[in-house]
Amino acid sequence: MKTIFEKSNGIDGITFTDEKEDLSFLKENLLRKTPVGLPQVSELEAMRHYKELSDKNFCIEKGFYPLGSCTMKYNPKVNELLAGLENFCNLHPYSDDSDCQGALELMYKLQEALKKVTGMEAVTLQPAAGAHGELTGMMIVKKYFEVKGETRKKVIIPDSAHGTNPASAHLCGFEIVPVKSNDKGQVDIEALKELIDSDVAAIMMTNPNTLGIFEENVLEISKIMHDNGSLLYYDGANFNAIMGYTNPKLMGFDVVHLNLHKTFSTPHGGGGPGAGPVCVAEHLKEFLPVPVIAFDGKKYFRKSNLKHSIGSVKGFFGNFGVLVRAYAYILMMGKNLKEASENAVLNANYLKEKLKSAYLLPFDEPCMHEFVLSGEKQKHENGVSTLNIAKALMDENTHPPTVYFPLIVHEAIMIEPTESETKTVLDDFVSVMLKIAAEAKTNPEKLISAPHTTPVKRLDETLAARKPDLKFISQ
Repeated sequence: MKTIFEKSNGIDGITFTDEKEDLSFLKENLLRKTPVGLPQVSELEAMRHYKELSDKNFCIEKGFYPLGSCTMKYNPKVNELLAGLENFCNLHPYSDDSDCQGALELMYKLQEALKKVTGMEAVTLQPAAGAHGELTGMMIVKKYFEVKGETRKKVIIPDSAHGTNPASAHLCGFEIVPVKSNDKGQVDIEALKELIDSDVAAIMMTNPNTLGIFEENVLEISKIMHDNGSLLYYDGANFNAIMGYTNPKLMGFDVVHLNLHKTFSTPHGGGGPGAGPVCVAEHLKEFLPVPVIAFDGKKYFRKSNLKHSIGSVKGFFGNFGVLVRAYAYILMMGKNLKEASENAVLNANYLKEKLKSAYLLPFDEPCMHEFVLSGEKQKHENGVSTLNIAKALMDENTHPPTVYFPLIVHEAIMIEPTESETKTVLDDFVSVMLKIAAEAKTNPEKLISAPHTTPVKRLDETLAARKPDLKFISQ
């Protein structure tokens, strides 16, 4: 496919004016001496070019997207319609509270819904994404101990955690202390006990964890931490596995962040948009960033007089369009949010049982919404790595799962089918994965050289990440 520059034919798609502009009012040094060098094609040719480009991209509407730990599921199109309503998308963020009661009411009711599903007592909608929510939560933890007059420097993080966990804690000045997993893929309780001292501020946990396994000793962990005066932070990346069955409050957590762009079905990927609300227990609600949305029985308003607030963490009020989409999804699902979790867990366990005979399953435990296989067997026996398996999936109209994460599983293949896929789609995926496992034995070279049908074949991924070439130079 040619670039838009190569298609340039000197035809202007749009003519702004037939009049020659008088630029004498501009200083000479501000005027260009050479043409801009932009491509020139007709409007129709431009539309066709970018439509052709879009067709080359993979998206959830094109095929199965089992991206473990990222929850790439169907987002109802009605959410987009609602977020695009004129009085929402054209509302100025500096509007007086009296002029934006509808938007404030939506955010207040979204806060109330998130309080209900998490069991927490207060919410901020400001954070722009999950990692931003983590940072906000750890800022709250830090401020909590400062107000208590304690200087605690350590945060305990399981070795299976998302990489943003240690990054968020470190940015707040904490020392990261890893705790190992046991042979069931859960936090090793005895190892945790050895790490506890008066310098530990908190533990950051994902439950179910990144292996897709529920931490069955979470109540014991909660008691260990609270007996030490420490807090528990809940990474809500995997919250879509537990809705309606349990919540972070029942597990003993003090701070929770949620990924609205995962659990509550708003767009995800490409760097955004996102939203990462933080929910806290009663003893931390005065530490939330301001303003929070409040209601006095008559009107909704932005409240800023929290005694120990960490201050604002986002200009204006978060990613409002994402909040609209999430609230629409919650209203549509209602009590069926529990059913979404049921189906996510059922789908994941179905795939796990179908695939564990062909691929190594490091932790053969009942999983929640996702599970982790390993390509160790294929690599050891046939020289076909997990990366080769991922590339081969691209030839089968399937987006590769997350690979090489979590780090505690060698050649990891992390699969999350989500609740929005049918059994037919899951069975097709099983067939493809079994086909690849068979080809690893009979025709490994085909997999090692995959993909064969995509617009772009094998890239130097390290070079592409570190030295991206984003410019076109005409020959």
